[in-house]
Amino acid sequence: MNIKVLGPGCVNCKTLEHRTIEALRALNISATIDKVVEYSDIASYGVMRTPGLVIDGKVVVQGYVPTVDNIKKLIQSSTN
Repeated sequence: MNIKVLGPGCVNCKTLEHRTIEALRALNISATIDKVVEYSDIASYGVMRTPGLVIDGKVVVQGYVPTVDNIKKLIQSSTN
């Protein structure tokens, strides 16, 4: 599983990264987490509002920070 956190490094972007790591640990799933910080790279995903979360190439979150439980659900639905 490949996960990308999209954002320039703001507080919300860092919070999303930490919550994603927490969700992965709770689910006992290993994944590669990459940070995408360049605006042109973020825009290439069609994301205009950060933070964004991409799981296996699919944008699942943009413009807000979901709870750890919601991130867990997003991860689980991506593995099915």
